[in-house]
Formats: sequence, C-alpha cells, structure tokens
Amino acid sequence: MKQDNSKNQSFSFRKRIASFRHAFNGIRLAISNEHNMRIHLFAALLAIGAGFYFQLTFGEWIVLVFAIGFVFAAELFNSAIESIADFISPGHHIAIGKIKDLAAGAVLVSAIAAIIAGILIFWPHIKLLMKI
Repeated sequence: MKQDNSKNQSFSFRKRIASFRHAFNGIRLAISNEHNMRIHLFAALLAIGAGFYFQLTFGEWIVLVFAIGFVFAAELFNSAIESIADFISPGHHIAIGKIKDLAAGAVLVSAIAAIIAGILIFWPHIKLLMKI
C-alpha cells in the first residue's frame, strides 16, 4: 500500500515554479479555447483603457481589478467544471446539464456584478465628460 507523504515533503522552489507554469497554461488554454473568456478579456481591456483615460482613483482601480479578477476566476472555474463534466459524461445527462448550468450561472452573476461595478465607477466620469 502506497503511503501519502504529501505532508512530509519539504518546500521546493522547482515545484512552486512548475505549479505557476501549470496555472499560466490553464489561463492560456481558457483564452485560446473558450469564446466567452475572449469576450471577458476584451471587456477587461476596454475597462482598463477607460480607467487610464478617466484617471481612476486608487480605490476605483481596486474595485475594477477585483471585478475583472472575479469574472476571470468564475470563467476559469466554469471551464474546468465543463471539461470534467464532459470527460465524465460525454453524452447528454440531465445531472451533468444541471451542473454545467450552475457553473454558467456563477459566471453570469460575476459578470453582472462586474457590469454594475463598472457603471458605478465610470458613470460619474462619463457624466463629467458629457457635462450632464
């Protein structure tokens, strides 16, 4: 019987670097394979560009960064859940469909929250620009 030595292993920089490599590969895979991730990336780049244009405050940048990160993380989790669900059950299955719908719902909730945060951040700047 094989023993689990994961708690007894010492810290390894090589393993930490490898774990970052895997994480960045996951982000690369999501951007290259997931259409919605590319949409989120485009929206994030627009928001960042607008942030520089309107010279956001430090607090506004914090909210913007967290909103973008929240959506990206939700999309990555959704992609992972969909991939494992498709691996486990390649054919149509009602329970797998519910799982995928729940994961997609999480992305939608995060995107709506990010849109609301964007409106709250950018609307005052847009109003000033338009002199409303």
